[in-house]
Amino acid sequence: MSDFRQAFIQFAIERNVLCFGEFKTKAGRMSPYFFNAGLFNDGDALRKLGQFYAKAIVDAELPFDTLFGPAYKGIPLVSTIAIALAEMDKNYPFCFNRKEAKDHGEGGVLVGAPMQGRVLIVDDVISAGTSVRESVELIKTASATPGGVVIALDRMERGTGELSAVQEVQQTHGLTVTPIIDLDDLVAYLHHHPELAQHLQAVQRYRDQYGAIY
Repeated sequence: MSDFRQAFIQFAIERNVLCFGEFKTKAGRMSPYFFNAGLFNDGDALRKLGQFYAKAIVDAELPFDTLFGPAYKGIPLVSTIAIALAEMDKNYPFCFNRKEAKDHGEGGVLVGAPMQGRVLIVDDVISAGTSVRESVELIKTASATPGGVVIALDRMERGTGELSAVQEVQQTHGLTVTPIIDLDDLVAYLHHHPELAQHLQAVQRYRDQYGAIY
């Protein structure tokens, strides 16, 4: 596991973004862990979060021309990622959308740079894939090309069928989805941290029951 992925898990635990216990998911499953990116909720946390996204983007060597953050959670994400990339001497234009079209001033649903070329969508997690689908429609309407998706966590568990939410997005839209971390990284982290060993078996049992095949 790359050092920045291990550091991201530690960061998420310290911020109580990643918690262990018993948590009911939207699908009604009892999960032994929970990830709430909304708790990256101060300036320092947001700055560091952007740096982790930037490292994942650079590490994956993703080809893109513009960053896009879908409203609402994607707005602070795309902003901090753009800043973090610029600090790495990789300056990219970014934009985000409004939930409702503005009928005065500059008008429209998009704010920021024009959507051009290959557009990288940034989000926190993919659950039902709704945000990605809406983003793809916006990008195509702007005559640009969806160029991939970057997220914080891939839970690697099945949705309503045999595929995970991430796999469904990849299959439906033909897009590469790049997470900062996935369930493999989390299991590896738990293996190497004895103080969290009590959670490892529960996570592995959950994966055995609901995990998608990757």
